[in-house]
Amino acid sequence: MQTTSEPLASAPASPLAPLVPLLLTLIGYAVILRPLDLFHDGDAYWHVAAGQWMLDHRAVPLADPFSYSVQGKEWIAHEWLSELLMALVWRIDGWNAVVILYAAALGLTLGLLGHHLQRWLNPIGALLLGILAAVCIGPAIAARPHILVLPVLELWTAGLLIARAQHRAPSPWLLLLMPLWANLHGSFIFGVALACPLALEAVMAAGPAWRPVLLRWAGFIIATAALTLLNPHGLRGVLFPFQLSQMTQLKMISEWRPPDFSGLPPIEPMLLLLLYVGFSRGVRLPLLRLLIALGLIHLALGHARHQILVGIVGTLLLAEPFAAALNATAAPAKPGAARHRWALLGLPLLALMTAIRLWQPVDITEAAAAPSAALAAVPPELRQSRMFNEYAFGGYLIYQGLPAFIDGRTDLYGDDFVASYFRAVRPDRAEFLKLAEQYHFSWTILQVSDPAIDMLDALPGWHRLYADQIAVIHTRAP
Repeated sequence: MQTTSEPLASAPASPLAPLVPLLLTLIGYAVILRPLDLFHDGDAYWHVAAGQWMLDHRAVPLADPFSYSVQGKEWIAHEWLSELLMALVWRIDGWNAVVILYAAALGLTLGLLGHHLQRWLNPIGALLLGILAAVCIGPAIAARPHILVLPVLELWTAGLLIARAQHRAPSPWLLLLMPLWANLHGSFIFGVALACPLALEAVMAAGPAWRPVLLRWAGFIIATAALTLLNPHGLRGVLFPFQLSQMTQLKMISEWRPPDFSGLPPIEPMLLLLLYVGFSRGVRLPLLRLLIALGLIHLALGHARHQILVGIVGTLLLAEPFAAALNATAAPAKPGAARHRWALLGLPLLALMTAIRLWQPVDITEAAAAPSAALAAVPPELRQSRMFNEYAFGGYLIYQGLPAFIDGRTDLYGDDFVASYFRAVRPDRAEFLKLAEQYHFSWTILQVSDPAIDMLDALPGWHRLYADQIAVIHTRAP
């Protein structure tokens, strides 16, 4: 790809511009029609339980109250605001309200993206890039804080890029997003990092008048960094994302693994489009933005969860050069009431989808990470004793009020503990027996596909109590 040192000028939106945000909003909100897609990950349950704990205790937990294996250990609840929000809506209408919350977050994200893409692209181009962004987000959809923070990520990225297009420093109003971001999800570090190359780009483009530009952008970045400290854990909360990324056992968790290109990972269509337009149309991308784009691709190829960044940040970053390369810049707007008509059309559709959701309550007992039938088969006296559980079941057990052996808070348990757990379920008989002796658990609840099931079936002193299509329970002889 060719590079240039200065962004191209943006163009006004066309009269059909409101249709693009509306369609993308409906695409994102449509997850409300398939609610179990949000609950395939067991973390959703302990997030709600954590929010309930905060509402009951009127405090952010500083030590683990949910497990028995590391109970009382210091816990940096870095997503506490998301969890509080989830618990608040859960108290209104249970899991139905949680689904509506997440559908609204996805719809708002894609709607904002469609709106901002049209600073540079015509409606067709903006819609196509918006759909590609939705594809990149798709596999990561779950009722977890990283979805709730997506509107903030979109607004932050768009705010920085619009400031560059208008040859000014970012608006001070943009700073209000950072304390919110820092308490919703640990990805706020990315927001701080993204501002740095764009600030350098602005300084380089200013020529001899670089000093005032540097001061304005540096002041914005320093204020941004300072505002990240506004969290219950202070500096430790800011350092937490760096500490988490250093854990060696993250590779054992599916979202932290590289994308699987034996199928069709979401990032592949985006990469193919980038290569096609780049080679056939000669996309001109400023050097620093090219480095940002390559950095996003590097992150996404290293960890599947980062495909979201390619979907949102990548599309905004590429909108301007793609518009120039494809001759798809936005046309000047014409007077008329088209935008209001599209809005009036969209509201009934959103209301209809919401009514469908409220009419048919969410049954989480059908979710793969919710072994409700298996748990119901456990005798009350056995439920009072310690158990060894499947990693993905930990959140649901916490939600049901049972102290878990392990759950999705990998950072809380640490590398050594997580490595020992995964060795035990590999299965490693000696490792399992060591953990049984150390933690004195008397029953297990594992996924039906776990390799350790066969080991437990043959292990002296253990017998199978229950099995269904989701979970298998074994008990230990007294």
